[in-house]
Amino acid sequence: MARFELKLPKMGESVAEATITNWLKKVGETIEMDEAVLEIATDKVDSEVPSEVSGTLVEILFNVDDVVQVGQTIAIIETEGGAVAATPEVKSEAPVAVAEVAKTVEAAIETSAPADFSGSDKFFSPLVKNMAKAEGISLAELESIAGSGKDGRVNKEDILKYIANRGNQPVAAKAEVATPVASAPVSAPKVAPSVNGGDEIVEMDRMRKLIAGYMVASVQTSAHVQSFIEVDVTNIVKWRDKVKTAFEKREGEKLTFTPIMMEAVAKALKDFPGMNISVDGDYIIKRKNINLGMAAALPNGNLIVPVIKNADQLNLVGMAKAVNDLGSRAKAGKLKPDDTQGGTYTVTNVGTFGSVFGTPIINQPQVGILALGAIRKVPAVIETPEGDFIGIRQKMFLSHSYDHRVVDGALGGSFVKRVADYLEAFDINRDF
Repeated sequence: MARFELKLPKMGESVAEATITNWLKKVGETIEMDEAVLEIATDKVDSEVPSEVSGTLVEILFNVDDVVQVGQTIAIIETEGGAVAATPEVKSEAPVAVAEVAKTVEAAIETSAPADFSGSDKFFSPLVKNMAKAEGISLAELESIAGSGKDGRVNKEDILKYIANRGNQPVAAKAEVATPVASAPVSAPKVAPSVNGGDEIVEMDRMRKLIAGYMVASVQTSAHVQSFIEVDVTNIVKWRDKVKTAFEKREGEKLTFTPIMMEAVAKALKDFPGMNISVDGDYIIKRKNINLGMAAALPNGNLIVPVIKNADQLNLVGMAKAVNDLGSRAKAGKLKPDDTQGGTYTVTNVGTFGSVFGTPIINQPQVGILALGAIRKVPAVIETPEGDFIGIRQKMFLSHSYDHRVVDGALGGSFVKRVADYLEAFDINRDF
């Protein structure tokens, strides 16, 4: 017999940890190679961890809701054979200056129950909560720590640095944290699901809680302002109707309006690089690549934003394949963590649900998001050399939300106008 160490696999360049959400196997059960052993979740994507070997699960090293670092051993599988199978250890990237603090804190939280910081509007991972509890850090003090993670999230390294320097904090700062208990906001008690009186109370799932946190944080961070423009897309509708059958036959892909819109957005971002930026505190980051986020609704009603990398380098066929691939994998729950990372601008299609236009919330730390409204047949004034007349045209609204901290109305309005110009100038005789 040999003991194989099942480790949390690398899930992408930008993903360092994941939360265990469910164990699919119990100790003593047999496992086939490539069979899923547990389910994990990153900030936005849920996925399964398969076994690399066949054998029997003999030890589970982490519980549900524990946060695990990439490369950590999460379970032991006993296999047939003589040697111990193990993958290389992942070197810790914790700063040397806080190494001793890390050992002390991690030892303290091993037997600690999950800490309750439910009174906060911010998201803190179970690991961070337990570390704060072990060090006696209050909720107000925890909220004051500047996070270096995604969307300002406090991670393990942030809290370790804070603990290491805690003794050097000014007295005045400590006094601010020591808020009287009586004045602290009291969070509403958790209520179990109930149907008494005809009302049903259901707790939000993990993803909905994350989305809620992101939306509130975005509104509190960015100065949202909107510009709207109506676009005549009659040529696009006629062209798609003409070629969609041949397109699907040749490419094996359905041709929707989304890749056509994405192509126009990517071109406009090249024309206006000031929209392809992000904000980090007092600094503006000018993004080299144009990576388009594509908001997609999941079957459970939640939202996810997969990203089309280097969208400006794709032709229409490549864009259609990317849109269809990410959309189908999103619905099937097969997205990888890296599929949702690195976006520089986001597009959301509110017209899918019949909305004429909307005012979307910016996907932080980006500075703009474009909502595509429903395409409708409307009466319109058509100008010709012989005179004006009323005709039936296919039109839609584009709704552009942008961050007024760094994007003024001239840039925000000019950008969405350029997208509209590209759509209205669509060549009805073009090939795909």
